[in-house]
Amino acid sequence: MSLIDRRTMSMLTLAALASPRALAAEPYPSRPIHLIVGFTPGASSDIVARLFAKGAQTLVGQNIIVENKPGAGSSIAAGYVARAARDGYTLMAPALSTLTYKIVHPEAQYDMAKDFAPIALLAVGPLVMAVDPKLGVNSVKEFTALAKAKPGKLNFGTVGPGSLPDLAAELYAQRAGVKLVQVPYPGSPQVTTDLISGRIQMSFQITSAIIGQIRAGQIKALAVATNKRSNLLPDVPTMAEAGMPDFDTPLWFGLVAPAGTPRPVIDKLAAAAKQAMHAPATVDLLAKQGFAPEDMGPDQFAAFIKSEIKRWSAVVSGAGVKM
Repeated sequence: MSLIDRRTMSMLTLAALASPRALAAEPYPSRPIHLIVGFTPGASSDIVARLFAKGAQTLVGQNIIVENKPGAGSSIAAGYVARAARDGYTLMAPALSTLTYKIVHPEAQYDMAKDFAPIALLAVGPLVMAVDPKLGVNSVKEFTALAKAKPGKLNFGTVGPGSLPDLAAELYAQRAGVKLVQVPYPGSPQVTTDLISGRIQMSFQITSAIIGQIRAGQIKALAVATNKRSNLLPDVPTMAEAGMPDFDTPLWFGLVAPAGTPRPVIDKLAAAAKQAMHAPATVDLLAKQGFAPEDMGPDQFAAFIKSEIKRWSAVVSGAGVKM
């Protein structure tokens, strides 16, 4: 073999050793993982993400650093993660609003069904259908009768078009055959204030956000919008029990990676998520927020996301929700 041939063989050997396949032997994770949240610190999505990060980092053997990138219904965070490296070191904790924002804003630079690799559904929590006690209604049926008697005269408060409170109210109006008027607010505290004052008559809200006002009698809870009663409001019926079946609209929080992330990485994170979210201390902390851990892995969560896109797209289309 000539000297040139020997040099060529040596170079090929070095190139093979430095190839991505050779480097892929490095165990995952070998450095900190960044978990992106599309909401401000203290928001429900942020709370769930930090509970996951705290429990899972000991299981995977690396720090999981939570980074908040709020704005535009979490679409800023979603666009950032969709374009991130497909190596499992940049994850996102999306909420239902991440999905519904895209439905209402088709121009948003991400696709929930195509740009992400679902890992796990972390937790779910109920919305509660709440009304102004001064209306004198004590059930969903009574509110529906009042709304039918006063078409277009009753207002419902939301945190903006396309938000879950908005879409849950739109779904209720479609199912009940009533006409309501949406009043958007910058945040749930303002919705609560105007519900108490009587400026609006109804709102779907996160249970933990208004539990104090409900217990004080300032707001009347008619039903929770899930298939199971809330541990925070055990005496309040579900929408099905109140006469409106198949009205399961939980607020949910998940975990995703950029599409194309290797399946072994996805499976390792999914296993860590399941164990972390079902730890007794985490379950207790979730319960204080009115949430409960879920047990939905990559494939189930992927199917769930597609079903949610289909369901809420139909609600948005039927209600004519626009910005």
